[in-house]
Amino acid sequence: MNRTSRATLGIALALALSACGIIGGSSAPAPVGPNPILYAAALDTLNFLPVTRADPAAGVITTGFATPPGGRTSYAATIQITGPVLDARTLRVSLRTPSGPATFDAQRGVEDAILARARQIRIAQTQP
Repeated sequence: MNRTSRATLGIALALALSACGIIGGSSAPAPVGPNPILYAAALDTLNFLPVTRADPAAGVITTGFATPPGGRTSYAATIQITGPVLDARTLRVSLRTPSGPATFDAQRGVEDAILARARQIRIAQTQP
């Protein structure tokens, strides 16, 4: 899935949630499902990995193996966003290499990068 397709998927998710009343409107019910900002941030952050499965309703993104720009090791990831809140506790990252699980530092780096991108998206949405 290329960058344009990922962006389109993120926009479609946001529009769908908006149409359901989950985003916007003060009378909307409490949000249910994955946080769309975290979902979009995960797709943006891992744009170098080929997406093999993306389920916005379940909040799951699964990728194939690829090497990050400037890197030497190939990685594949499974990302799960478990709730509607924009919070680190709702983000689960499983990162692996062809030889097994990735290091804790590599996994934590990906989590931090996704959360940083989510903050950027959130700030951009609140600015006029």
